[in-house]
Amino acid sequence: MRLFGLIGYPLSHSFSKKYFTEKFEKEKLSDCVYENFPIPTIDQLREVLLKPGLEGFNITIPYKEQVLSYLDEMTEIVRKIRACNCVRILNGKLYGYNTDVIGFENSLKKKLKPFHSKALILGTGGSARAVQFVLNQLGIPFKSVSRKPSAKSLSYEQLTGDIIRNHNLIINTTPLGMFPNVIQAPPILYQELTPEHFLFDLLYNPEKTLFLKKGEERGAVIQNGYEMLVLQAEENWKIWNS
Repeated sequence: MRLFGLIGYPLSHSFSKKYFTEKFEKEKLSDCVYENFPIPTIDQLREVLLKPGLEGFNITIPYKEQVLSYLDEMTEIVRKIRACNCVRILNGKLYGYNTDVIGFENSLKKKLKPFHSKALILGTGGSARAVQFVLNQLGIPFKSVSRKPSAKSLSYEQLTGDIIRNHNLIINTTPLGMFPNVIQAPPILYQELTPEHFLFDLLYNPEKTLFLKKGEERGAVIQNGYEMLVLQAEENWKIWNS
């Protein structure tokens, strides 16, 4: 049996397990199974690696950065952004990839317009690093936003109306608004949004987060993370079978 899976914590609402289980059924891949491995600490990855037949796994919050110390080799992108969400196991070695990059870029481009020329990235975790990499590739300057200000990021309290109006691509990489906490949203000045804004939420459950609803009310273009996850999952599958 070929085993694949997902590590993270918690994993109560995993896109990957449902997606791959349905994929394996549809494509009649009866020798493949995908499991969730909710591990409270990254140290417990060692136990997961002992599972018979494990050929690869995905990584989600909060281990996209912590997993790096377990890798034998990594792609140049992983080396640059210091975040990994896909591992292939071959001959006992762990090879690290980042498929968030390709998933986000290909999904973002579909609704991106030339006037979406400056971005705000809400959050500074592993997913945010993939977003930063893509925006750098596309030549879109950005500011990062976090709960606390730092040399590299603004705090939410520092976001003025001018900043919101002048950054018309806003990307949420935080878990704020994810099911079951659907009444949460990043604390930005939503009243400053316009129809020229594009709000992209990496979350997909619920389909329309409060962040996206508030943007839609102001006429903004909105996009959730579902398509990004599908593109990323298919890229994972290619890697595990290459």
